[in-house]
Amino acid sequence: MGVALRLAVLLLLLLLLWGLGQPAWPAATAVALRWILGDPACCVLLGLAVLAQPWLRLWMPHWLSLAAAALTLILLPARLPPGLRWLPADVAYVARIFFQGLSIRMRVSRQPPDTFVDAFERRVRAQPGRKFLVWTGPGACTVTLGELDARACRAVWALKATLGSLEDLCAGEPVALLVLASQVVPALGFLLGLAKLGCPVVWINPHSRGMPLAHSVLSSGARVLVVDPDLRESLEEILPKLQAENIRCFYLSHTTPTEGVGALGAALDTASSDPVPADLRAEIKRQSPALFIYTSGTTGLPKPAVLTHERVLQMSKMLSFCGATADDVVYVFLPLYHTMGLVLGFLGCLELGATCVLAPKFSASCFWNDCRQHGVTVIPYVGEVLRYLCNAPQKPEDRTHTVRLVVGNGLRADVWETFQKRFGPIQILEIYGSTEGNIGFMNYLGRCGALGRMSCLLRMLIPFELVQYDPETEEPVRDNQGFCIPVGPGEAGLLLSQVLGRNPFVGYRGPRELSERKLVRNVRRTDDVYFNTGDVLAMDREGFLYFRDRLGDTFRWKGENVSTREVEGVLSLVDFLQEVNVYGVSVPGCEGKVGMAAVQLAPGQTFDGQKLYLHVRSWLPTYATPHFIRVQEALEVTGTFKLVKSRLMREGFNVGVIVDPLFILDNRAQAYRPLTVDVYRAVCEGTWKL
Repeated sequence: MGVALRLAVLLLLLLLLWGLGQPAWPAATAVALRWILGDPACCVLLGLAVLAQPWLRLWMPHWLSLAAAALTLILLPARLPPGLRWLPADVAYVARIFFQGLSIRMRVSRQPPDTFVDAFERRVRAQPGRKFLVWTGPGACTVTLGELDARACRAVWALKATLGSLEDLCAGEPVALLVLASQVVPALGFLLGLAKLGCPVVWINPHSRGMPLAHSVLSSGARVLVVDPDLRESLEEILPKLQAENIRCFYLSHTTPTEGVGALGAALDTASSDPVPADLRAEIKRQSPALFIYTSGTTGLPKPAVLTHERVLQMSKMLSFCGATADDVVYVFLPLYHTMGLVLGFLGCLELGATCVLAPKFSASCFWNDCRQHGVTVIPYVGEVLRYLCNAPQKPEDRTHTVRLVVGNGLRADVWETFQKRFGPIQILEIYGSTEGNIGFMNYLGRCGALGRMSCLLRMLIPFELVQYDPETEEPVRDNQGFCIPVGPGEAGLLLSQVLGRNPFVGYRGPRELSERKLVRNVRRTDDVYFNTGDVLAMDREGFLYFRDRLGDTFRWKGENVSTREVEGVLSLVDFLQEVNVYGVSVPGCEGKVGMAAVQLAPGQTFDGQKLYLHVRSWLPTYATPHFIRVQEALEVTGTFKLVKSRLMREGFNVGVIVDPLFILDNRAQAYRPLTVDVYRAVCEGTWKL
């Protein structure tokens, strides 16, 4: 009997009871007991009721009501439907989103809007001596709220003394910061000082050089660049291009070794710490840029994503939304040119009033010692970081710490379980979002491996679609009417989020074409507009969302779609491999891309081609098996520990270009054998069959 027919029978039954004047509460009670207690406990209670019938006769309902209860138990499912099972938690979560959104909207609707720097100044007035920032790097120090405010004010007046005027800065022109971790405390003073002027800040990745670095500075629109003196070489490489665009450059030092570049050290030493008048930022609006955060640039030159003042507030409120309080100590080790480090971490602490422990970089060997020394309770993370911690040698004191909450994204289910088993019952809150995106999810129910949950209530607030896509073109697949085709429950689909007034897509600074490329139109109906996240997710029947891949990390071979994430998970099980990076490479005369893996060997281990062959043949389908292996001393990652694939894909398996050891899958030998020049030529000529 189908669901519709069952419901129709129940409706007729209830109408019959109502017509005969009999109560329907026994049916509702029986169903509630079954859904809440489960079948065994429900059967026990009903059995006890039958045994106690002589004493319960006065309260016993009419036999029609009992028959209706029995039929209801038979016709309704044994468990609460997925849409209702999590209803209380769903309602509570949506209510929290609504009230926080209302609070933020009220703050930014003022003129001028109440921004993160206003919240910072209120905290300075209330608690100037409160310890706020703990720097664990070279020259370790502790900075109070009052001291940080004084640094910010001195930065403003030093810029005024050096530039001669603040008119350009107050007009909202961006200022770019290019600093290494050693100069992060002075740089944060500049960030807050510029925010006092309403001036957008561009925090540039200090590890970029040459053309990518020049592009980052020029595309930001900044007319002033503040540089760490230790990056002199990087600056001098691009200085002629910057000077041609009239960009003024200054070192964070007392002297300058480079002609045409100034020094801010003396001006900072003599600058006043007098407050910066709030009316200097009176012209900013809620949609005015507050920060420019660059995309990783792993698939092209970095693009400056615009973070408005409203968006910064939304993201910096995340720690509070996840349950952190002003009494918490937050450990920030992610780079500050990334959203997780700067906005969720540092500015999140400012918004919350919590203490921020700032490390120059992630170190698995120092991580828990830092946490114990500073009493850390909350940690923002990216998934690979927790995996590194799980892979570190075990120690007796692994559970000796005060960490209670970790918040972040990219955590695999196996690492999730291992992390909690080894380091204790730490609450894990997995979230999903992107710097430029207009959608976010949170795994507020704690389902292991899920990045979030979607309910019908939440979907009304943030409408989205998971649609079929072509891995080759990386574009959505459309039906005969030109609309995108949704995927079913459990199927992987490209995540598109609708662009609405309440969910805007601000885009990137620069030509409009950069932002337009991220938009998809006519998704479900004519003229609708969606943001293309580039992420491939799957949603099960209960509404839990799982990350599957990112476009560019999926390739097609032998007519099948291959997920690099899944193949990496299989190869990671091999004991002599420490790190794995899977990608697709083109082969002359072949359609699609064949799988290749760059690997890093575990310490003291050697490459065993036969063992790896047997493993992949046992665990992977033929089309997903990597045909080429590249052994590297270390895998290249971004500042947020994302594997870099673009250069590896360009180099492919070319033995004339690659100096690393290369191996090829040999089915006859049942092993991975060294890739020689002759075999490489045979593959390219098509005489070696893949």
